[in-house]
Amino acid sequence: MSAEVDKTETAEAGKPPRDTRALLREIAESNSLVVVLAVVASLIIGGFLIVLASPAVEEALGYFFARPADTFKAAWDAVSSAYTAMFRGAVWNYNGDTFAQQFRPITETLTMATPLIFAGLGLGMGFRAGLFNIGAQGQMMIGAMLGAYVGFAWNLPPVLHLIVAVTACALGGALWGFIPGILKARTGAHEVIVTIMLNYVAANLLGFALSKDAFQRPGSDNPQSPAVADSAAYPLILGDDYRLHLGFIVALLAAVGVWWLMERSTWGFRFRAVGANPNAAKTAGMNVSIAIVGVMTIAGALAGLAGSAQILGTERSLTAGIAGSFGFDAITVALLGRSRPLGTVMAAILFGGLRAAGPALQVQAQLPIDIVLIIQSLIVLFIAAPPLVRFLFRLPAPSREKVVTA
Repeated sequence: MSAEVDKTETAEAGKPPRDTRALLREIAESNSLVVVLAVVASLIIGGFLIVLASPAVEEALGYFFARPADTFKAAWDAVSSAYTAMFRGAVWNYNGDTFAQQFRPITETLTMATPLIFAGLGLGMGFRAGLFNIGAQGQMMIGAMLGAYVGFAWNLPPVLHLIVAVTACALGGALWGFIPGILKARTGAHEVIVTIMLNYVAANLLGFALSKDAFQRPGSDNPQSPAVADSAAYPLILGDDYRLHLGFIVALLAAVGVWWLMERSTWGFRFRAVGANPNAAKTAGMNVSIAIVGVMTIAGALAGLAGSAQILGTERSLTAGIAGSFGFDAITVALLGRSRPLGTVMAAILFGGLRAAGPALQVQAQLPIDIVLIIQSLIVLFIAAPPLVRFLFRLPAPSREKVVTA
């Protein structure tokens, strides 16, 4: 009996305390760890693709059996130079001649992240309310159209002009979010179908507007509007050497506002309740229709603010490509951030960094910019398949279903 007790004590001595083991298991089962490892897995697979795309590796493979070490060295050089170039393009250019050149990459990352933060916050609200709103692209376009017109056609005092232009962007996006919201609430029309259609409608409306004299730049045959007045543009935060503008601060304030709305307000509780179980919310006396319309309208306003980051911040002139692919990338940002404001901000900065790193990857590492797009796509794949991430990294499956407020 004494020997068995000794063996048990010896086995227990080699294990961490029960509280520590429980903590480690909780970390291993957490969704946050899955998100981080999804990014890591994407970068690892991206490294293999970089090796396959490297001309130096291809050349070394021609005499692999004669000197195999050359192939491995070329592969390491390709991966290290690619990710080094991405770091220098997105975070810190340590080879820059001046401090401004060294510091500019992180400011470009934050600039690229600004519209993603706005749009991702709106889409995340929709996801938590049980609505798969993918209309941020169209909402950005309509918001940018109205904001641009106010910016170049109206003559207002400096501070007031900016406030009115930003408000116009938000109202344009809110209108374009209200339409699928009211159709969903009144007729049951699926928000995915409606928002996809409205994206196309917005793109065609933008093209039509740019063909009219009211939006046409004088003396130019290109579909491009006049530049917005300086009084309506976001001020630059760090001076003329950088493109980072006040819209980034507004985006952070919007994240705080969305957090308060969803976590601390009565309306946020209603939105989350509708997302968790609309029938139970209706039984509890909540107006599901108003909640749906409210979520879609607020999400549209946030996407419209994403348009303001483009038209009043970086581009300053309305074109057919004013929204780029920000509205669609914001879907991934919201999913990667688990539809939470802090997670959305961090995911937007990550994707902003990938966008900023693309040119450096192409110029400095002589690799196709498509590598960045592939890494983004891999992140989407792994985020959409958590069991695959758990399998790759041998993480334990959740021991129980946790009750989480939507």
